[in-house]
Amino acid sequence: MFVSNALIGLREGLEAALVVVILLAFLVKTQRTWGIRWVWAGVATAVALSVGLGALLTFGTRQLSFEAQEAVGGTASIVAVGFVTVMVFWMKSAARSISGELKGRLDRALDLGPLAVALVGFLGVGREGLETAIFFYATAQAAGSGNNVPLLGWAVGLAGAVVLGWLMYKGALKINLSKFFRYTGIALVVVAGGILAYGIHDLQEAAILPGLNTLAFDLSGSIDSNTWYAALLKGIFNFTPQTTVLQAVAWVLYVGTVMYFFLRPTRGTTAAAPERPDPARETAAA
Repeated sequence: MFVSNALIGLREGLEAALVVVILLAFLVKTQRTWGIRWVWAGVATAVALSVGLGALLTFGTRQLSFEAQEAVGGTASIVAVGFVTVMVFWMKSAARSISGELKGRLDRALDLGPLAVALVGFLGVGREGLETAIFFYATAQAAGSGNNVPLLGWAVGLAGAVVLGWLMYKGALKINLSKFFRYTGIALVVVAGGILAYGIHDLQEAAILPGLNTLAFDLSGSIDSNTWYAALLKGIFNFTPQTTVLQAVAWVLYVGTVMYFFLRPTRGTTAAAPERPDPARETAAA
């Protein structure tokens, strides 16, 4: 759970940090630093809303029956998978244009006033924040109550994103964002496949989906759940020794289909295509 949660935290956190870096750098470059505090106000509001949603999901479901908790957890897992799927494809196409789009929005907002500037910061970070809250709840449910490993993974990932964002803002670090989001996207598709399988199992336990006792395989006699490699498989792939047919089919279909479309070259891309500007350099120069 540590590795997968740290990866998601780093990915989501860096997306949010990148938004903040672009907005702040643009304000400094255009000498409109009065808008900085309003950007931070929007960011702080988005973070508070995300933390509130995470707390509501985590603590608000404890009084529910077992079936209801499983239903909420399974639904949250599937919603999280939907978020990560949209996220990896969006960043694949937007990594090179995100800087220009954000600058254009902020430039228009500066003409409208402080609240509009705060709204740009809120919307830029809020999407990643809400995704993070749902991801955290889904992975925490998968880890089981009393397990603090997901929280530690998230903390490490988000802290790493903050450090990378600060270094990028200071111009001390340049990242090829296209490659970064491509490689982390591949890993996240595999992680999302595990979250999807776990969510389906939750819905089966809630009697919403059938096939709880129809197993695709049962390796519980060969794999000790207390071993390090069992913990590693569960932490990275959400693998469990007892997997239902529906879980296995969903994992294979999801990972196979999404990975194919994610890795497929975009239309019009060729090996001899001219080199485009590095978005990390554009961000650092802003």
